Amino acid sequence: MIRKVFTRIIQYILNGLLLTLPFVITGYVVYRLFQLLDGLLPIEHRYPGMGILLLLSFLALFGWLGSKFINETIRFWFNKVLDRIPLIKTIYKSVTDLLGAFVGQKKSFNRPVLVKLSKENDIEVIGFITDDDLKEWGNIKNKIGVYLPMSYSFSGHFVIVPIENVQVINKSSVEVMKYIVSGGVVDLENESNE
Repeated sequence: MIRKVFTRIIQYILNGLLLTLPFVITGYVVYRLFQLLDGLLPIEHRYPGMGILLLLSFLALFGWLGSKFINETIRFWFNKVLDRIPLIKTIYKSVTDLLGAFVGQKKSFNRPVLVKLSKENDIEVIGFITDDDLKEWGNIKNKIGVYLPMSYSFSGHFVIVPIENVQVINKSSVEVMKYIVSGGVVDLENESNE
């Protein structure tokens, strides 16, 4: 009898953890992120959030100045200087390419697809078409490049698969990426990809 009551109490505690832990962790992460962003600028903290406001204003101003006054000549010179610093060049180029793939003018992750990896089995993975013209690789015909993001990570695999193994997913790229990164636990919205 005591064992049964004890087991029931443990089940209630675990159920309570499952219900409250996501809220607590999310709240904590948002709070810490707010503190981090607010503390980036060394100003007095009489007004919470002033650091974030100033940071966003600075980024918007810098972005506007960059789009208006930084021309291709300055960018060419800057890239030439970076080419001489091996490690910095690699990091800068990787970050620039990754950000450009999500929010740049040449978005790469905007065509979600379902990929059948082999004709022998029914295993399929979700990815994004990133290259549908592989001519520069030689005699590769009827194949495309697909990026397969990994769950709970920002890494992934790039695979080249036959076109007939790829099926377009009619969902927004953002929703599909959230679904993949969450390991499939986030529900997809019912909006189709525009």
